[in-house]
Amino acid sequence: MDMAASTGFRTDRISLSAPRAVHIRRSLMAAVAATSFALLLSGCQSTTSTDVLKVERAQGSEENISSLSAVIAANPQDQEAYNVRGSAYGRAGQHRRALEDFNRAIELNPRFYQAYANRALVQRSLGEQAQAAADYNMALQLNPNYDVAYIGRGNLYRQAGRLDDAFSDFNRAIQLDTTDPRAYHNRGLIYQARRQHDPAIEDFSKAISLSPNSAEPYNGRGISYAAQGDDDNAFSDFNTAINLDGKLAESWANQALIYERRGEMARAAKSYSHALKLDPNYTPAKDGLARTRGAVATAAKQPA
Repeated sequence: MDMAASTGFRTDRISLSAPRAVHIRRSLMAAVAATSFALLLSGCQSTTSTDVLKVERAQGSEENISSLSAVIAANPQDQEAYNVRGSAYGRAGQHRRALEDFNRAIELNPRFYQAYANRALVQRSLGEQAQAAADYNMALQLNPNYDVAYIGRGNLYRQAGRLDDAFSDFNRAIQLDTTDPRAYHNRGLIYQARRQHDPAIEDFSKAISLSPNSAEPYNGRGISYAAQGDDDNAFSDFNTAINLDGKLAESWANQALIYERRGEMARAAKSYSHALKLDPNYTPAKDGLARTRGAVATAAKQPA
């Protein structure tokens, strides 16, 4: 079992920053559009990990770990057993124990490229980026066709601002016919950062086809639709993201901005409020709520 190759994915935090000033009257909407999406696209260059360890309760459960420990006790030289248990520890958030198991797997088989990539993912979660890069490089040295390592290293590059290098790694994974949605999602983020929204939409759509129950690529595609002025499709994608995972503050803030762009300030304020309940420190929601509540109050004071 390869932890890093899990098809379920938790992606970068994708945010849709709100316009700096939106009034009820639509005559001002065009004036704020350029500012709105300059902020929006800058928000797409998040530094949060796109394949941060996702806790899968069945595989990271104490029961599963105990079962794997029994296998190791019976077969202490079984490299694969250490790799699998390390994956389970990683999913359970026990990163130090995961590292110990991956270290042991590599000690038993120094050419175990999957264990290097898995260890790199844990090191990324611990903030040990240099060690993670070295492990991804080793995994690719041992197996130049290992798509998971290209995706992981690509994320490191993207977070470091090395977009060209990241783009090259995601391209390579896709050329290898990867079925990992992160390759398409992350390449889509780079297209988006470059204002190339048509290919970004294609990549997000491919990620959705590979992982239709993940909210994040819907948010990503919605942002590119909105940047092209296609608010209807953007709104549909943001609503789908909310239906798939209602606990993402970004999705609610994204939905709120479309309400705001339509001049539906009360609904926008409600969605911004919900986003803040999920993440009280989410700045776009804070700013949006202050702005839309002010607009609603101003409209209430105007004569009928």
